[in-house]
Amino acid sequence: MKSKQKQQLMNNTKWEEIRIAIYSCPYNVQWRTKDLESGYISNWDGEWYYHFKDREYITIEWLEIKVETGEIRDEVITILRNIHFPGVASDKVIRVYGYEEVGSFIDYL
Repeated sequence: MKSKQKQQLMNNTKWEEIRIAIYSCPYNVQWRTKDLESGYISNWDGEWYYHFKDREYITIEWLEIKVETGEIRDEVITILRNIHFPGVASDKVIRVYGYEEVGSFIDYL
C-alpha cells in the first residue's frame, strides 16, 4: 500500500498563536487532535493553557474545536481569522489542518 505524502501547513509559532487566542476566548471550547504519526485521536479536552501545549505540535495532523452554538462558532472563527489558518468550519466543529496531502488544496478561513 502506498502512503500519501503530506506537506506541513502549520508551524510551532502558528499553533502557539491558536492556543493563546483560544485560551483568551470568552467561551470554554473543547478541542481534540489527530496525531500524524500514530493516527491517534485524542479525547475532547477544554484546557488550552497546559494540556494543548503538552503534545508535540509538529505531529498534529489536525485540530478540531467543538463549537456548541452559532454564537460560539462565529466568535471562534473571528478569533482564528485574525491569525489566518488553514481549515474548514461546520455547524459544530472547526478543523484546523497541520498537514495536507501533497497536491490537495485547503482553504484558509
